[in-house]
Order: sequence, then structure tokens, then C-alpha cells
Amino acid sequence: MNFKIPNDIDMTQQASWCPGCGHGIVCRVITEAVTELGVSDRIITVDDVACGQFGQFAMKYNTIMGAHGRTIPTAAGVKQARPDALVIARPGDGSAYSIGIESTVYSAIRNDNILAIVINNSVFGMTGGQMSPTSLPGMKTATSPFGRDESKNGSMFDITKIIGQTDMAYLARVAVNTPANTEKAKKAIKKALTKQMNGEGFCLVEILSMCPTNWKMSEVDACEYIKTTQSRYLPLGEFVDKGGNE
Repeated sequence: MNFKIPNDIDMTQQASWCPGCGHGIVCRVITEAVTELGVSDRIITVDDVACGQFGQFAMKYNTIMGAHGRTIPTAAGVKQARPDALVIARPGDGSAYSIGIESTVYSAIRNDNILAIVINNSVFGMTGGQMSPTSLPGMKTATSPFGRDESKNGSMFDITKIIGQTDMAYLARVAVNTPANTEKAKKAIKKALTKQMNGEGFCLVEILSMCPTNWKMSEVDACEYIKTTQSRYLPLGEFVDKGGNE
């Protein structure tokens, strides 16, 4: 098996993520997808003020830092200014679905021709593992030490139920907890970027990602948790595929 590190990623930088975190894997699959499409010179990423921001040191693309929760509208603005570019917003679930939910919904409604890759670990990772909109029922976090109580905290958020009926181009949920799922994640990113190249509109790829530190479990158990628990509440699959590009 030939295994080659894409030129778009810098593996010499010291990792800033916790052991077992999925963010590094996400950066890897983004660069693989971009390299395979041959569009490295067209990529602009917009990073959030959160765990994902360290991707700017791993990926060799032009990057803009957005305010917390504002990466998606910032990316839409970049696309307006640079319609030739392929623009990727990279918020987390806490950003995209809490402070940034209005921006996420309206990008779908407007069908902005950008790609949002939302890394979903069901907590606010960087600030200490607080409960996020996607924290699972009964999930223990820094702000729900006895488990998420839906009668008090509201029900868990599922983006597919919110924007799945809009006229967006592509909506998928994937994971990076196994090699097979990671390959599916790359395929979804490639499809979304191809749709952006074709001018089809807004694409959102949600990636279920491990957070062993805030989940308080081992790296292996975190991968298993996505399989047995997180993906049971947040099923994997393609939910919108306008045009059906492969």
C-alpha cells in the first residue's frame, strides 16, 4: 500500500490538540481531498476561535480567523470577494449551533456557495468541556455533572432536522473514529468541494469527532463511544444531495 503525506499538510509542527482528538484527522482528510481534486491553490479556510483554530498551523492554505460563532458568515463574505476561491469554514458544534446558529441557518437559506465543516464532539472543547447544543441526553459535562437533563436543558440539537428542508446543495454527517469512516469523511468533503466548484450552493459536512479529555475516557474508548452512543443519537449518512454528484 502506497502511503504519501499530502504536500498541503505540515507534519513537522508540534501538535496543539489533546491525545486522541479528532481535529488532526480532520485536517488530514481535508488536505487529502483537496490534493486529490488538484485545487490546493484555490483553498481559503476560515477558522473559529476554538480547538479547530490550530489547523491553521497544520494546513498550508490561506486562512482567516473569524470571531467565535461567525466563521460561516465570514466564509460567505470571503466567497463574495473571491468567487474564484474554494472557501471552507471550520467551526465546532458549540460555535456553529449555539452562538452561530442564526448564521448557519441563513447560509443554508441563502444557499451560500461555501463548505462548512462542523467538527462535532458534543461539548465546548477548548473552554473546559461544557454542555453544547449537541451534548447527548444524560451526557456528563462540566456544566451538567449529573448528566444532561432534557427536561431542564432542552433536547439535544440535530442540525439535519433544522436545515434539511432548505434548498441547500449538500448535507452529510460522517465520523473519524475508524479508518473506514475516515475514508467516508474524505469522500463527503470531496463531493462538497466539487459541488462548490459547480456553483451548486451551501454544503455542510458534520464530522463526529473524539474528545477523550473532556469525555474523560481513553482514546480507544472515545472511538468506541462514537460508534455505540454518539452516532446512535446523531446517525451518519447523507441527508441532502442536490444534483447527486459523485
